Amino acid sequence: MTVSPLIALVGNPNAGKSALFNALTGARQKLGNYPGVTVERKSGRLMLNDGRPVELVDLPGTYSLTPTSPDEQVTRDVVLGKQAGERLPDALVIVIDASNLENHLRFVLELLDLGLPTVVALNMVDLATRDGLELDAGVLSTKLGVPVIPTVAVRKRGLDHLIQAIEPLIGDGAVPLREKQPERDFAARQVRARELARAAIVSETPSRRLTQAVDSVALHPVAGPLLLLALLFLMFQAVYAWSEAPIAMIEGWAAALGDFATSQTPPGLLRSFLVDGVINGVGSVVVFLPQILILFFFILMLEATGYMTRAAFLMDGLMARVGLSGRAFIPLLSSFACAVPGIMATRSISDPKDRLTTILIAPMMTCSARLPVYAVIIGAFIPARDVGGGVGLQGLVLFSLYLGGIVGAMVVALVLRRTVAKGTSSGFLMEMPKYQWPQPQDILLGLWQRAVIFLKRAGTIIFASTVILWLLLSFPKPPAGSDISPVSYSAAGRIAGVLNVVMEPIGFNRDISLALIPAMAAREVAVSALATTYSIDAGDDEAALDRSLGERLSHAWSLPTALAFLAWFVFAPQCISTIAVTRRETNGWRWPAFMVAYLFALAYVAAGVTYWTAVAAGL
Repeated sequence: MTVSPLIALVGNPNAGKSALFNALTGARQKLGNYPGVTVERKSGRLMLNDGRPVELVDLPGTYSLTPTSPDEQVTRDVVLGKQAGERLPDALVIVIDASNLENHLRFVLELLDLGLPTVVALNMVDLATRDGLELDAGVLSTKLGVPVIPTVAVRKRGLDHLIQAIEPLIGDGAVPLREKQPERDFAARQVRARELARAAIVSETPSRRLTQAVDSVALHPVAGPLLLLALLFLMFQAVYAWSEAPIAMIEGWAAALGDFATSQTPPGLLRSFLVDGVINGVGSVVVFLPQILILFFFILMLEATGYMTRAAFLMDGLMARVGLSGRAFIPLLSSFACAVPGIMATRSISDPKDRLTTILIAPMMTCSARLPVYAVIIGAFIPARDVGGGVGLQGLVLFSLYLGGIVGAMVVALVLRRTVAKGTSSGFLMEMPKYQWPQPQDILLGLWQRAVIFLKRAGTIIFASTVILWLLLSFPKPPAGSDISPVSYSAAGRIAGVLNVVMEPIGFNRDISLALIPAMAAREVAVSALATTYSIDAGDDEAALDRSLGERLSHAWSLPTALAFLAWFVFAPQCISTIAVTRRETNGWRWPAFMVAYLFALAYVAAGVTYWTAVAAGL
């Protein structure tokens, strides 16, 4: 029985490889799995112009011959002739994206070093032309030493020329195997790919040249990280500078609502519930909605313009130094909104040790729930003044807290990768999207969605936690004439008193210890808990009731205590939702328990060191 020649169709993801496979084979396809693995094997029959049949196999997309997943492992084994039940291909057809030439040529060069007869399909040339890029396939063919055929697979253009280029590679008188070349390292292939891409360009529009010029700065090993830090610094400065007016407006609405409730209800439990529990408790969190929306405005803008992928590229080098894969960047970035979707996004990480490490450090990214906590403490204790050059001290402190969480996560990742999650990290490659102007409607929709999520959270988790805390703070009541404060006599106050034995050495008082308990439901509940506590403690003292939460804290806490509280929340043990999703993603309670334990230890040490240092410095 005559065995048909085998040609492997190979290339990066999103190069149009499957579309080309379908165009060449039509209905003459078979599906199955490779022996020993659950990776789909898609093969088809290609008829050459002279009537000879060829078996064409569509290999999974990959960026290199260094596999990071079962799919990529199969691709490598097939082209090297190591896949069980699969013979070495007689030739390769490498499919590349004409509009993203430099990135795809890296893989082309790696495959050419194998010495197999090869044809390059320069696919999606229509999209490259649409984007203002004109390429010379002949120049590229001469430089590579193999045929390069322009194609548009989805429109079946260039297929006849591609088949003609395949014919000499197989059968009698076929092009002999080329001499296998010494393997070039990634950096050498990168340099050569850039040279080849530039040589093949006939013309390009000013917008493409502008993108390259911007990327020469945005992706520069020195200027790129500095630009990223500058953008983050601007973002945190704006969180304070732009939010003053809307926060004052919401505070005015809350105060007016509290006055109305006070005037319409008699003294007693109902008034205390409405004013101390609902309005002061929940309102103290809602007031920070403008700052959260400003933060997400910047995040959405960076994503929409195409810069966020560049930030991932810059962070990849840092994460590789601590043993993390670049694939961890997107889950960690998602964790700045909330650790729950961030942990769920780790499913894209194939290496189990990489994935576990990313799950365990994702909660250290400063989620939006921490922002109300940071904002109220910074507003109460950090002066709203410039430190020079228009830089606000409050924004600088906020930036430092976010940076502290990132640095802490990287240090923890380094330790975990050398201990409980020991293993080698795997790199990854990414394609840079074009820069583009954000669509206003998309930004507004994103902000609206974030506002709805936050307000729903305030109306459910925060409201329920605040009501429960109000009940625990309101009962039992001290006897008439007693000089014990209502909070100290209440059930919540007594629980906090026991907990404060552990927390007092790091500078925390009873009220902070009390706030940490409901904060396990949601971080921002710590703010509503403090507001409710001080509102009940004020009783009928109108002067105290007229003060904002920040003013009450500034009178009740020392600066070292406030700084210790901020340090605690950089590493604070996680909310219940995060613990639950960690348990689901790790299939047990071992790692969630480990995560809570190490975060509690870090938070305790960080708060203690901060407090003792501040006291020693005389603050």
